[in-house]
Amino acid sequence: MSNIGKAFENGKAFIAFITCGDPDLETTAATVRAAVENGADLIELGIPFSDPTAEGPVIQAANLRALNSGVTTDGIFAFVKELRRDVKVPMVFMTYANVVFSYGAEKFIFSCKEIGIDGLILPDLPFEEKEEFQPLCRRYGVDLISMIAPTSENRIARIAGEAEGFLYIVSSLGVTGTRSEIKTDLASIVRAVRENTDIPCAIGFGISTPGQAKKMADISDGAIVGSAIIKLLEKYGREAPRHVGEYVKSMKNAIR
Repeated sequence: MSNIGKAFENGKAFIAFITCGDPDLETTAATVRAAVENGADLIELGIPFSDPTAEGPVIQAANLRALNSGVTTDGIFAFVKELRRDVKVPMVFMTYANVVFSYGAEKFIFSCKEIGIDGLILPDLPFEEKEEFQPLCRRYGVDLISMIAPTSENRIARIAGEAEGFLYIVSSLGVTGTRSEIKTDLASIVRAVRENTDIPCAIGFGISTPGQAKKMADISDGAIVGSAIIKLLEKYGREAPRHVGEYVKSMKNAIR
């Protein structure tokens, strides 16, 4: 089992998404630490990109704020290396294929290994094209994390069968963002996943309340939350870490 498996060893996992550099890397570091101290089992770090196609307006705006603050991929690598001195939970990058290509795929994935990043999520990388990055990820021990959407249907078995780290199940069609209700038949998707792999699966997109988190974690192995955390960063700026910590604690308590 990869290091990511540790996030799921003690019951249901709470996974927090945070955009690097929004509003600055110092605040990102404090937010990560506050989330971990309050029960986050895995941290997804977003590397900002100018055209984040899977993101709704909340995370799009966070990408823009981070880019405007001057954050760079090299700056994020240095930041994570420092963070790894005391943050021990699994951490993954979520970004876009273009970011990896423009940096140089081998250099990027090797750097992930060097700084202690455990996995990579690329929402714009079709499963059928993962061979662009898979061999490099395997060479350097970085899990290339697959996503399953409500439209995956007859591809679920194959995606699950080849999954690494954990499976990211997308709760709803469309982009990231909080939703008042999640209507997808996620139980049947999780059932299909379970029939094809022992790797844990967590549900993301649209989860913002403790009740929603509990409902999703009851079906799967964990809940992923991004936009609700980013809204706190947007609202409170450099004062956000304390508020994020309180929020993560309430969400983690709900899924225990």
